[in-house]
Amino acid sequence: MSRAEVTELIVTRRLEKKLSWAAIAEAVGQSKEWTTAALLGQMTLTEEQALAAARLLDLPADAVAQLQVVPYKGSLPTTVPTDPLIYRFYELINVYGTTFKALINEEFGDGIMSAIDFKMDLTREADPKGDRVQIVMSGKFLPYKTY
Repeated sequence: MSRAEVTELIVTRRLEKKLSWAAIAEAVGQSKEWTTAALLGQMTLTEEQALAAARLLDLPADAVAQLQVVPYKGSLPTTVPTDPLIYRFYELINVYGTTFKALINEEFGDGIMSAIDFKMDLTREADPKGDRVQIVMSGKFLPYKTY
């Protein structure tokens, strides 16, 4: 069973069982954001985490093994995304990417924000004009070194 097939099976089983990502995350013992990324193929689970997901989703042993393999991260297609929600993030980076870079460099110096030493929190923010999506991202600053 390939990692892509495991991801497809996870998505199918989650829908069949009417489970939220938050409920699966609770069983796995991690945040809903990290667990969702992991089960969609972008993170490595420990054996304990993989077994917890497998019990909840009735996954076979070969899926448990695949969940513990280091994935090829950032494996989405490199073409412009067509899914409207994912495209908005692409658009957001196109519009605000240089602003993020300028402000991070001004505050921290020449470097990057880590996506490895990273956490994210996604919540709903009530608003009388329509609920809003609030995403807080926190990544360790990694300065470029001279040598």
